[in-house]
Amino acid sequence: MDSTIIRALVAVALSATLVAGPAHAQKTYDPGASDTEIKLGQSTPLSGPASAFGAGAGRTVVGYFDMVNEQGGINGRKISFSQLDNAYSAPKALEQSRRLVEDLGVLAEVGTIGTVPNVAIQKFLNAKHVPQLFITAGGRRFNDPKNFPWTVPLYPDFETEGRIVAKYLLKNRLDAKIGVLYQNDDYGKDYLRGLRAGLGEKASQIVLEASYELADPTIDSQIVQLKSAGIDTLVEQSSSKAAAQSIRKVHELNWSPLHIIGGSTASVETILKPAGLDASKGLVTTQFLKQPGDPAWANDDEVKAYKEFLKKYAPSANPDDYSVLVAYMNVHAIELVLKKCGDRLTRENLIRQATSLHGVRLPMMLPGLSISTKPDDYAAFKTLQIAVFDGVSWNLTGDPLSAE
Repeated sequence: MDSTIIRALVAVALSATLVAGPAHAQKTYDPGASDTEIKLGQSTPLSGPASAFGAGAGRTVVGYFDMVNEQGGINGRKISFSQLDNAYSAPKALEQSRRLVEDLGVLAEVGTIGTVPNVAIQKFLNAKHVPQLFITAGGRRFNDPKNFPWTVPLYPDFETEGRIVAKYLLKNRLDAKIGVLYQNDDYGKDYLRGLRAGLGEKASQIVLEASYELADPTIDSQIVQLKSAGIDTLVEQSSSKAAAQSIRKVHELNWSPLHIIGGSTASVETILKPAGLDASKGLVTTQFLKQPGDPAWANDDEVKAYKEFLKKYAPSANPDDYSVLVAYMNVHAIELVLKKCGDRLTRENLIRQATSLHGVRLPMMLPGLSISTKPDDYAAFKTLQIAVFDGVSWNLTGDPLSAE
């Protein structure tokens, strides 16, 4: 046969191999994935001290995957989702993660709520090379690609939030006499660390730091102590009950400091109304999501879609429950990353896609905000929005502020 013809035939064969090869190689699966199914799991506090928010968020995630499956799944694959109760207990969380991985064979554990459970399972999942994907916990410790590359957070970390509040104060309250009320755990301490770092030399303006324990029945004595110290700017990182108590107590004392509360306690329906809307007037917070109970978003298409989804797929979940709202954002991110994986449904590719997001906007995020992740920095949120409560709604003020 003529050498020219031979070379041509070889070239055609090689070309065919190159075309067929990648298409064949793309279809790659790790445990928990197949042509028809993707197995995911989560442990959540369906009982115990955190069951109030765990149950609502849990129903939201289950309902969302039910909806996805009704619509044909993700890239033609149905989601097989297992949700187990961890009772917000570290030993129970570890037990349930072992069950999800070793007995149920999930591709990844997704959206697990809270610092305590996520700390408990972090070493186990990383040792097994199983993604601990888009956890709902704001501790800075979860953004550690070097030591825990399989743990990817999504919720804005509290240190970033503290830094952004510091930027706001440096811009609007240069001579502030600052008092800080914080929960005595990572939730409060990370926020305080960020606030101090963001203030820099101005951190000397923090006159008093008062902490409380999560189990404390009231924080009234801390508020009285802060007022007595001559504070004119109260910065607070408290849980829901303590935040409502502090707002009410400040009002009862006829004290009028600039009062800044954490973004996780800014719900109009579940925090501000119980505390009193008059008492809440003038509050400042950071936000990254639209507040469904805020009249400002009453006619917003995304808010309407969110409420319609809950009504159909998770009717017992309260749309104004902050944990429900965060879970809704979270599960959208999980769906997005699974779609980006295509037919290469490996745990490694799941992490690769989750840590290479660039300017992604998820439903219910505020205008002007987006998330980005990098292989050496998993923190998705770098900017947040400052909002001021007028007695009825949160009013967004200024441009989004960056922690960087």
